[in-house]
Amino acid sequence: MDPIVHFEIPTDNMPRAEKFYQEAFSWKTENWQNKYTMAYTAEIDPTTHTPKEIGKINGGLLMRNPATPTPILTIQVASIDDSAKKIEAGGGKLTRGKEAIGEMGWAAYFQDSEGNILGLFEYSKKN
Repeated sequence: MDPIVHFEIPTDNMPRAEKFYQEAFSWKTENWQNKYTMAYTAEIDPTTHTPKEIGKINGGLLMRNPATPTPILTIQVASIDDSAKKIEAGGGKLTRGKEAIGEMGWAAYFQDSEGNILGLFEYSKKN
């Protein structure tokens, strides 16, 4: 089974959203040049950048745009390329192709058979 490992919440005002989640839920945030803010809901392992506790996930805040109008859940897969074939065979489609996320791995967005937008994440073989 491929687990959900990340979430993204679209915002219209990044500073306002950061403050909201910090104050409402005690999340820690880390802004990356106002383009993306990591939202930590759980402590992370400094080596893997993943939550220390099994079953917990962290996420991010991003600026709302046509590709990300609603919150997105991200599924970890062994291969985005292989998953894309299965998604298309099942009636879905990629809406944003595979893009590198630093040295951590790759990400993509897809639309499922019901019109929902979700994310895919593939760790690099280094991790």
